[in-house]
Amino acid sequence: MRRARIVSAVAAALLWACTLLPPGAEAQTTTGRIRGYVRGPGGDVAGATVTARNTETNQRRQATSTGNGFYVLPGLRPGPYEITVQSPGFGAQRRGLQLLVGQTVDANFDLAEQTVTLEALDAVAPAVETRTSEVATNVTREQIEGLPSADRNFLGLAVLAPGTRLQDDRLDGTRKTFTAGAQPAEQVNVFIDGASYKNDLLQGGVAGQDASRGNPFPRNAIREFRIITQNFKAEYQKASSAIITATTRSGTNRWETDGFLNYQDRGLVELDRFQSRDRQNNPDFTRPDYDRVQVGANLGGPIIADRLHFFGSFERNVQNRARRVDIVPPSGYPALDTIDFASRNGEFDEPFRATLLFGKLTYEHNPASFFELSYHGRHENDVRDFGGNTAFEAATRFRNDVHTGILKHTWTRGDLLNEATVSLQDYFYNPQPNTPGPINRLFGFGCCAQIGGFVSDQDFRQLRASVRNDLTWSGLRWAGEHVLKGGVNVDFLDYDVVKRNAETPRFVYEPWYFGFAFPNKVEFQTGDPNFGARNTQLGLYLQDDWSPTERLVLNLGVRWDFETHMMNYDYETPGDVADSLTKYQDRLFLPLDPDRYFTDGDDRKPFYGAIQPRLGFSFALDSEARTSVFGGWGIFYDRTLFDHALEEAFALQHPSYTLFFAPPGGPVPAGQVEWDERYFDRDELLALLQDRRFNTPEVKLLPNDLRPPKAQHFNLGVRRAFGSVEASASYNAVRSKNILTFYWADQGFVCPQRAFGVPGCFENRDIPGWGTILFGDDAGKTWYDALQVKVDRPYARSAGRSWGWGAGLAVTVAERETQGFNDLFSFAQAVDYPRQVRNDEPLRIVGNWVVDLPFAGGLQFSGLLNLGSGTRQDVGGRADSHNPNTVFEPGGFEPGTEPFLVDAFAYRMLDVRFRKDFVSFRGSRIGVAADVFNVFNFDNLGCFNTFNREDANFGRAGCTVSDPRRLQIGVEYRAGGR
Repeated sequence: MRRARIVSAVAAALLWACTLLPPGAEAQTTTGRIRGYVRGPGGDVAGATVTARNTETNQRRQATSTGNGFYVLPGLRPGPYEITVQSPGFGAQRRGLQLLVGQTVDANFDLAEQTVTLEALDAVAPAVETRTSEVATNVTREQIEGLPSADRNFLGLAVLAPGTRLQDDRLDGTRKTFTAGAQPAEQVNVFIDGASYKNDLLQGGVAGQDASRGNPFPRNAIREFRIITQNFKAEYQKASSAIITATTRSGTNRWETDGFLNYQDRGLVELDRFQSRDRQNNPDFTRPDYDRVQVGANLGGPIIADRLHFFGSFERNVQNRARRVDIVPPSGYPALDTIDFASRNGEFDEPFRATLLFGKLTYEHNPASFFELSYHGRHENDVRDFGGNTAFEAATRFRNDVHTGILKHTWTRGDLLNEATVSLQDYFYNPQPNTPGPINRLFGFGCCAQIGGFVSDQDFRQLRASVRNDLTWSGLRWAGEHVLKGGVNVDFLDYDVVKRNAETPRFVYEPWYFGFAFPNKVEFQTGDPNFGARNTQLGLYLQDDWSPTERLVLNLGVRWDFETHMMNYDYETPGDVADSLTKYQDRLFLPLDPDRYFTDGDDRKPFYGAIQPRLGFSFALDSEARTSVFGGWGIFYDRTLFDHALEEAFALQHPSYTLFFAPPGGPVPAGQVEWDERYFDRDELLALLQDRRFNTPEVKLLPNDLRPPKAQHFNLGVRRAFGSVEASASYNAVRSKNILTFYWADQGFVCPQRAFGVPGCFENRDIPGWGTILFGDDAGKTWYDALQVKVDRPYARSAGRSWGWGAGLAVTVAERETQGFNDLFSFAQAVDYPRQVRNDEPLRIVGNWVVDLPFAGGLQFSGLLNLGSGTRQDVGGRADSHNPNTVFEPGGFEPGTEPFLVDAFAYRMLDVRFRKDFVSFRGSRIGVAADVFNVFNFDNLGCFNTFNREDANFGRAGCTVSDPRRLQIGVEYRAGGR
């Protein structure tokens, strides 16, 4: 811990040093860069003044061309710019340019004696970027506003980038995250206005996205964002998969206001295949109640023109749905007749409420100094996790809050640009019983009926205070032109966790155990539920964007990240645990390495090795840089989730117990308790734990050398600009490792088939005094190889026309493999998870368009097409108990395809949107919008029976993985602005 304290002191010193730098903010994760060469009839023009004026705010930035005519304007806020070049003896040259977030745009100028305007300033399309080594996709404001969206979650548009996938993208989905590169959602990161929204505690990758049906940010406050799936530069931290960097809207010199109201109810939603079948077979079938209202508004404009601007937005999501409980106990069991299931049946409300707030002030102190202050708030309440065979009293009430404040400042002087950000974020996650108190009873029919209160109550809080400073110097001239950028980020985190998991006892009843007359067992946890830690995250990086020649750009960077408390470094293995495992290690299926798994509080050292070189290049094949070859390689480290690092301490501090009951009045087998109804009282159960026979907590051991997840990215591709259309094709690969999982050490297979279906093949070798024994390991690996093709034409209007269009196509042909893990608790050992294709989809095609239909009175038509070959799944499994002769076939099942243009897709989804203004007065417009999702009502099937090829139902689907056709209607209001 001494070295960790030293690093904390160094971090504090760096933080103090940042305050001595020229005042600054707006990390370049949310800005862009314009660069190029100025030439005249005689060659390079030195000393030319290049001015970039933001036409929305009138903010100006200047640069001077060097001896070879090179200039660079880094750290520019995304938006429309007027670029003017002036030099004595030449006429001024002017160009309009739309800069997107994260872009590096080349703009060359050839000066002449006359003043020239190269592009009409009132019809500027977003710039085409051909000189980057990153594999990235920009999503523009027109796409955010215009493309159909059922839930208004801006992360849903991440699918526009090749290689990305959405999880749980459904009306009632409760975990809306995105993934890329064969890695889980935990390995992504999202930056909004330069602030990291990384979820250090829980799954999902983004603060607030684990187990939530809500949105991370108000969609009407997002100006644009960029999805980077490969080779992102050294300034980005804490992600080994993809990142999203988003910038929010700001006030301009024109007051503008927007408002919207979207509505949907059950009459606007079709039935899927399985619901239609239920309606045909059940004369009492009715649609559950459902309605959703999404409403929002925003206002922005000048408080002081050219100097001080304001922008604010609000979104509200109100969902009222009902879920039907229908518990029908089987006949022939008198014990079930004594339980009132009927009163628990019926429809019960499942409300969801979400509020999103955003406000921003921007202030130009002087042409060299710019301030930005913003606040984002997210608040959700959700009642859920009931229905079918689960009674309403077992529902969960879920609360989810995220609050973020950001203060930023940008300072420029000559070749220097300093950007600094200070942010504070409070994330609160709290699922708890909706009806606390009643004991929980689980009945083994219908798999499975549940009554009583929800068993757990959790309270997670992550408080992050972050300081970041980035310094860019573009004055180095050595063997070409250099743009040097270095920075430091220091995050101070406070984790506060209360995990009252399973504190409400769950009594399990089975038909084979005396016909439900009394419970077979009870499962519960008890102990101290409080956990917490303070963590300091330090990041340092240096990046050189070097242009040895006009055609060649090299991106050379290195990053180092460090954490003082990523896991329990001062944890001490209890002596009785070490003694027991040492004494009985011959019973373990996994070898026990005491040096790796036992610690006296001083055997675990913070990880200092997160050194991450990142290299890229781009080479223009023609003098106009319309065609370029690009590629890169880099190492990227992420982090181990705090909740996962708690598993070792949690298992003993808040242990889980399973007590088996024997029939009353009969013999009591060893290890069981004679059933008595007094055990419905939790205190009576706790009293049993005084007997060591029943107090057998589970043991989980983390390796002392646990390393954070690591990935290597490499890619090679070609890009071509056809006017305003950009096309690219690239090979992209990811090799990731250090994925944490737990294996059962005292349970395993003892026959070559390694299957439950073989009698006696599976053994449980108890360690006296303890429950199951699990060893953690970070040996999990993934492989990802993909060919990605992208064609993109950003939305733009031609000069003199009142209509415009934009479209894009993303094609991914990929293979995903994993080794050594399935999830956090793999079963049983690593040998059961060899390198194999897992959850792999070979082909995914995503298309999008936004078109103002000419001669249609302002009607806008947009759409999103999503086609996939379907996810390959395993046939059978190592732990398959259905048939001992089942052959385990990794990735051996592929869903059947259905026709859409061609017969090649198992997943088909077409969403369209129509919007038209009908009332216009005094600069205001009122219009209506209609979104149709899943236009052709395709049944995208899932829940396939893949256990045994000999089964008559093998390959049959049991559910759909997408919603049926549904309509959403809306009203929109706009005034001012565009």
